Amino acid sequence: VEPHELADLAKDLAAAEEAIGGLRIRAYFVGEHDSLSAFLTLQAGAGGIDACDWTEMVMRMLSRYAERREFEVEILELDKEPTAGIRSATLQVKGRGAFGWLKSERGTHRLVRISPFDAQNRRQTAFCAVDVTPEFDDSIDIEIKDSDLKMDVYRAGGAGGQHVNKTSSAVRITHLPSGIVVQCQNERHQFANRRTAMHMLKNRLYQQELEKRAAAASIGYANKSNMGFGASDRIRTYTLQPFQLVKDTRTSHEDGNVQNILDGDIHGFVEAYLRWAAAEREKAK
Repeated sequence: VEPHELADLAKDLAAAEEAIGGLRIRAYFVGEHDSLSAFLTLQAGAGGIDACDWTEMVMRMLSRYAERREFEVEILELDKEPTAGIRSATLQVKGRGAFGWLKSERGTHRLVRISPFDAQNRRQTAFCAVDVTPEFDDSIDIEIKDSDLKMDVYRAGGAGGQHVNKTSSAVRITHLPSGIVVQCQNERHQFANRRTAMHMLKNRLYQQELEKRAAAASIGYANKSNMGFGASDRIRTYTLQPFQLVKDTRTSHEDGNVQNILDGDIHGFVEAYLRWAAAEREKAK
């Protein structure tokens, strides 16, 4: 056998192993809504400016991961912190299976590092909460009373063009009974932003109702319908100093290549979560 033939065989074998691995992972996609697109909501937690900076880093990490999987990522709302980073953001991730691949990221992400914003170079812990919601179609039947809604309009910040930034077209809707807040600012007109925000609200309320009806759904959707910053919500810790390590609280999966992970290479953590969730389902039977 010629050397170039051996090289071609090795290349074909690697491709076949990768394809088989992908099929094996897809076998874990047993959730009713795993095939749907998804909404990602990020919220800065404790940690001041470091938390805002960290939230922007997490948004970049998850966006890059989604794009690697060839999903379309659109920013619906972005609340920037003037000093650095973002206070919150809402992304729409479009594509078959987006929710199935991203549901592992729902929970609180914890960062430990030497703060670049501290003149004394002290170590700082910062938190970012991530919520992942499947995007249901418009056929879901959710009754929302106008009296249960508080709607605020405001001037959008960040990307969106001159018109978006100079008019009060951004929309924030609070559902008073549940406390759920949704925001949208990417459209030029207030009506379009309100329509998108209402669609997001219906998704969140439907998800909440599913969780109330079936405790088993807690594996597929995580443990709570709203984001939190408690110890029980922490899913992963990213340590940059005094050593470099990312460790998942649920699966104990860890990786020391922090830069690659922050660049979106989180597949190892996603795969570990899918295996862990499958094992948890077997225990529950």
